[in-house]
Amino acid sequence: MTSSSSPDTVVLIHGLWMTPRSWEHWVPYYENKGLRVLTPAYPGFDIEVEALRENPDVIADLTVDDTVDHLAGIIESLPSPPILIGHSFGGALTQLLVDRGLGAAAVVIDSAPTEGVLVNPPSQLKSLFPILKRPSSRHKAAGFTHEQFQYAFTNTLSDEDSRAAYDRYAIPAPGAWVWRYGVFANLTPRHLETAVDYSRDDRAPLLFIAGGADHIMPPSVNRSNARHYRKSSAVTDFHEFPGRSHWTCAEPGWEAVADHALTWAHSQLDEPTASSPRQS
Repeated sequence: MTSSSSPDTVVLIHGLWMTPRSWEHWVPYYENKGLRVLTPAYPGFDIEVEALRENPDVIADLTVDDTVDHLAGIIESLPSPPILIGHSFGGALTQLLVDRGLGAAAVVIDSAPTEGVLVNPPSQLKSLFPILKRPSSRHKAAGFTHEQFQYAFTNTLSDEDSRAAYDRYAIPAPGAWVWRYGVFANLTPRHLETAVDYSRDDRAPLLFIAGGADHIMPPSVNRSNARHYRKSSAVTDFHEFPGRSHWTCAEPGWEAVADHALTWAHSQLDEPTASSPRQS
């Protein structure tokens, strides 16, 4: 599902511990550029942040397969292939959607890794430890305290700005996803739901954007994920924004990230394929 004409629709896919509200600045920003912007929620994440905090049980048993099927149905219903942009675990979901042949071009920002990425930096382990230290979290929705959120997401912000972000956006997430697709993913003896065909040639161009100060999904994770596509003749690029945290889509200067993602996506629609990954 690729196209050589410029898409008029962008689909923004949020990450774990977030809802579509996390894209609230990007929607009008892209709409002012003449684009249609969709921010689909994972199943069960389509209610307000406050309601999910009150009763996170409604998302505790959500599966990756059901989530990808849901998002794919929305994308497949569009009249033409859109640009896909995913943040954090939304980046992993975006890679799964691209692997299904969806999207005209795709950008993943601070992406969670797909299967086979072996890099687990210490800051990632520290970020996820509050979930992993409680075995019971495997069977429920699990969240962060503000202090934990600030380390994992908003480490470049002041305490006041970090608290404001936490209060407005943070929710629990399915703990099973952290256990199954996080630092223990590569100990699983069979293919996971996050497996993709890295050698696939007939897929949309894919850009990895990493934040240089990201703790939970550091540049080394995204760089390794991008390198897994090196056998594909489809375009895979990598770009790092120095000094930016996991909260890069909302921290000051987020417009530069939004502009880079959109400019890159549009630039790919008339370019020939090239071996991957390329650094920028």
